[in-house]
Amino acid sequence: MTPPALKTVGLSRSFGEFRALSGVTLTIPPGARHALIGPNGAGKSTLVNLLGGALLPSAGEILLGDRRITRLSQHARARLGLSRTYQVSSLFPDLTVLESMVLAVCERKGMGWSWVRPLARRAEEVEEAGALLGSLHLEDEALTATRRLPYGKRRLLDLCLALAGRPRFLLLDEPAAGVPSGEAAELFRAIAALPEEMAILFIEHDMELVFRFAARITVLVAGQVLAEGTPAEIAGHRRVREVYLGEAQLG
Repeated sequence: MTPPALKTVGLSRSFGEFRALSGVTLTIPPGARHALIGPNGAGKSTLVNLLGGALLPSAGEILLGDRRITRLSQHARARLGLSRTYQVSSLFPDLTVLESMVLAVCERKGMGWSWVRPLARRAEEVEEAGALLGSLHLEDEALTATRRLPYGKRRLLDLCLALAGRPRFLLLDEPAAGVPSGEAAELFRAIAALPEEMAILFIEHDMELVFRFAARITVLVAGQVLAEGTPAEIAGHRRVREVYLGEAQLG
């Protein structure tokens, strides 16, 4: 049997006396398009930070494929094929888009320290970086300093940088946060066009985007899984509607 792309078992995290996440068990198959939703303070970002390695759990386990990664560093997880984006873009403002991508490709190859050599000497890495930019329609921005990019294109570049790691599992923490609605739809169309074999787990507050692009949805409330199902099942779930009353429109 093919193992899940990612699995958590009884995942918990406490901060002092505060229990941010409690006994979360998820099974995400290869190729999934899986959304994680819930009210503010539900534990969504804590869960993503645990999966990505920015935090270590108080209890529970995380498996990437058949490999236990619970205590591995972020870099070790990236080498195994797990990449992520963050709520707040953290690009190098003075690098061009192409330079940023070449740096990411060099990092994956373990030679980030030497990426500053003239790009003319990095033909292979430049070619790969250019192909990735083209896949997200950013090729026309290649020579633009990242600080000059419109915000929606910065988020596309964040996604492109994550793809430079050649992930098999991609974590997206509110990829459309702060992006105008028209640009957010463009961003999610790019996400939807990613390779089918790549599993994606994303946090998103815009329910229209969630219900348009997710094949399956998990709802977190107070650090626990309240419900999981297809968009239709979640839209019709009475407790989910109660939790979101006044916060989001489901269905």
